[in-house]
Amino acid sequence: MTTADLTSTPHRRRLRRQSGWRGLLYIAPAMALVSLFFVLPVLFTVWMSLHKWPLLGAPAWIGLGNYTRMFTDARFLNALGFTAHYTLVVTIAIFAVAFPLAIFVEKQRPLVSAYRTIIFLPVVVGLASASLLWVWLANVDSGLFSPLFQMLGLTSGRINLLAKFDTAFLTIIVMVVWKIAGFTMIILLTGLQAIPTELTEAARIDGAGRWQRFRHLTLPLMRRTMALALILSVTGSILAFDQFYIMTSGGPQNKMISVVYYIFNQSFVSFNLGYGAALSIALLVILVTLSVLQLWLLKVGDERP
Repeated sequence: MTTADLTSTPHRRRLRRQSGWRGLLYIAPAMALVSLFFVLPVLFTVWMSLHKWPLLGAPAWIGLGNYTRMFTDARFLNALGFTAHYTLVVTIAIFAVAFPLAIFVEKQRPLVSAYRTIIFLPVVVGLASASLLWVWLANVDSGLFSPLFQMLGLTSGRINLLAKFDTAFLTIIVMVVWKIAGFTMIILLTGLQAIPTELTEAARIDGAGRWQRFRHLTLPLMRRTMALALILSVTGSILAFDQFYIMTSGGPQNKMISVVYYIFNQSFVSFNLGYGAALSIALLVILVTLSVLQLWLLKVGDERP
């Protein structure tokens, strides 16, 4: 084969086709798994959402009836509002704790490895196990918090932290921050360690103070890392279920029912499987929209001069 044949247009096209088929062959196992465990279940859920699908009996086609129903469902709208409120509060709380911890453990100091391990330890505890642990800690008689608050003079007597909305909501927020902040800290720590030390030293030599270096150097260079942590935090908060189901059972007075909790009730308590499927698809659309929006904001930041 001559050099002219190797460089000819038909030959290059044939090589590109061969490379394309070879690439598809490499990703075929991953595509099969994604199709089996994600694409097909989503398509089946969409099909269910277009039916009145009881637990027993034949499904009945109702088209978009389940989707129009959710706009007039006051309980779903309340669950959506509570989930948005919880997501906002817990995301801010997690970042407010995780960022200072990441800055603290990023610097080389004695026992810094032990600090990182201790802060990260709650992450390995399952959320259901953590919720059960905090139910015990908040117990009026056998728990730790109520007698401790009374001994410190914060309360006049023992109180049930999970009996009222304000104290129950605060208890769940503190539990989630205790459980998740270590994970977010590790993500932010990788971003801090990726900042070249030469830039920090140059800024210090130029007279930039600690706040100036943090504002004009650290934050811009950590934007991608913070965006990743934010997407994970927001997604996890919107999908919150275990803590509300285990710690408060949606109470008090059904004020702590998240969207996922409401979908669970509709699907597996009331057995409105079609309506539960429609709610699941609506939640998926919300999650995808928020993720795309955050990624778009990240792209806009990259285009700034």
